Amino acid sequence: MIDTRVTLDNCVGPYDCKGTGWSYRFNLDATRQVSAGTLEMADSYGFSCMETIHVIDGREGGPDTVHVFDSGETYEVNEDGDRAARAVAVRVRWRGKTPTATPITVTPQVRRAARETKNRTASRGAARAVVICVRWQWVGDEGSGALDVIEPLDDGYYPIGGGEWPWCEVTWDCACGYTPDWHETDCLCGLTRDSEPKTLLDIATVKAGQTLRTLAPEATSALVDLTSLGHICAVYAGDTEIDTADDTGPYDTETLGAADEILRKALDEAAPADLAASDWEHLPDESSAHVYRITFPDAR
Repeated sequence: MIDTRVTLDNCVGPYDCKGTGWSYRFNLDATRQVSAGTLEMADSYGFSCMETIHVIDGREGGPDTVHVFDSGETYEVNEDGDRAARAVAVRVRWRGKTPTATPITVTPQVRRAARETKNRTASRGAARAVVICVRWQWVGDEGSGALDVIEPLDDGYYPIGGGEWPWCEVTWDCACGYTPDWHETDCLCGLTRDSEPKTLLDIATVKAGQTLRTLAPEATSALVDLTSLGHICAVYAGDTEIDTADDTGPYDTETLGAADEILRKALDEAAPADLAASDWEHLPDESSAHVYRITFPDAR
């Protein structure tokens, strides 16, 4: 299993989890977030087409509690058109090391017991939690057949959903333009998820480096003169300057011009303070006081 992030149908999330493919599991904090997300989607699209997650909190050794979950919707119960509330209920037994939850029929007495549970003072035992999944589309007369208890695995994580849930793995946008999956922390361009450039100028450095490396893969840095429009005045492989002459070196005018344009666009859009906040190293020389070294990420 890998550590990654997912969204639910790209509508709610992202949530930290473990898993691959369509099988994901979540710690209790993330499970609470998933619960809130499923309820948000149910409110938006209707409970009858959703499954929702619910976390019930209690205390070890405390008295049994009763909980009713209402959708706010009704369903037809017979051919005469009579309707009933789309709701489910569960009774939780907190005595013992592991709490147990049992689906029960929603009745007036059960609703009364659920109200009493809400008004009850919490006991002093160790905190415990029960996680349930309600499949609202299957709520029938009894209501209990649509309720599943999700037991934590040995690592304490809860397996939620499955192949039928539209989990979508989160990606991250690398400055080079590639979008690796969240668990792929290293991009092929040499950047990592945690070392992503934040300023427009540093992002432009990555893209200009990509352009220059198409003809000289060994390129590691360049000098940029910001005088007038700004342009690349030298390219280096380590400490060795690469010949940038159009007729003798690896570069042509078009490639150098494309890299120049990337940097000029970033300079035009950047705020005045961005230059100082970037990783551009000021290296004034005899010919210009506005020369900066830009260093490209190590290629993999």
